[in-house]
Amino acid sequence: MKPKDTEFQPIPGMKTARFAGMPTFMRLPHLELDSPRAAKTDIGIVGVPFDGGTSNRPGPRHGPRQLRDLSTMIRTTHPRSGVNPFALVNCADLGDAPVNPIDLMQSLDLITGFYNEMSDKGIVPLSAGGDHLISYPILRALGREGAVGMIHFDAHTDMNDAYFGDSKYTHGTPFRRAIEQGLLDPERTIQIGIRGVKYETSDFDWALDQGVRIVEIEELFERGVPSVMEEAREIVGGGETYVSFDIDGIDPSFAPGTGTPEIGGFTSFQAQQMVRALDGLNLIGADLVEVSPPFDPSGGTAWVGVSIMFELLCVLATAQNARACS
Repeated sequence: MKPKDTEFQPIPGMKTARFAGMPTFMRLPHLELDSPRAAKTDIGIVGVPFDGGTSNRPGPRHGPRQLRDLSTMIRTTHPRSGVNPFALVNCADLGDAPVNPIDLMQSLDLITGFYNEMSDKGIVPLSAGGDHLISYPILRALGREGAVGMIHFDAHTDMNDAYFGDSKYTHGTPFRRAIEQGLLDPERTIQIGIRGVKYETSDFDWALDQGVRIVEIEELFERGVPSVMEEAREIVGGGETYVSFDIDGIDPSFAPGTGTPEIGGFTSFQAQQMVRALDGLNLIGADLVEVSPPFDPSGGTAWVGVSIMFELLCVLATAQNARACS
């Protein structure tokens, strides 16, 4: 890694109290996407305040605001790797993607347009949801020139076909749509932590038929994190890879503030270990979704969420820095 003469830095906690000032993601500068300074951004942290794809308990539309607030506790340097992402690349808070809370299909187009513009500027996105449907319009932008691989941490496959008859776009369908539309390469996709009672098995069956690798929670615990993550690295290889992290992959004892909790998940430390194991991959973006503040007003779940976002930021920054130096 080669340090960069970065222009954008978080406000130091010893300079301005963390509870003071306007909250931005990790206390970074807030830039409008169409501003001249945004063109210097390498990684843009973006909120997507949308939960129109939620099938039961709403609330993730409020996730980005709570995640921003809790992210003021994030410091600059990774405790294990020593990586300071803000010294490797220019990071900025690019605000929230536009949405229409009463029009799902228009929201998908608005989100895609925002990420298309980011991609055209060469900005790698780190996104805060929002429900898991937001991954689909993001992949429409990142996968528009060719299918990408994915490492997906979740309690659910999100490979269902439709809800309530013929509703094709929900937080339980994004990756089926992405595979069908050639945005996501199923043979370079692995899903980790899947568990919980099912409606039936068609989502599993369809995904397996496409070539998706599904690691259920029992296998993760039996084999251990290092073995599973070694396989994940082999599956995605050196190609462009997206990372999607649903907070309900983590056991609800650590992260209760989510709409579809499932007991028996991985711990917050295991989540950190898995994200750290992504270092060195060709990562082109990531998201953290399904934090629902109404189910944890204390902010504990959001703190877990932004801590995972910092882990994701570190591996994204090393990937972006490596591309710039190659």
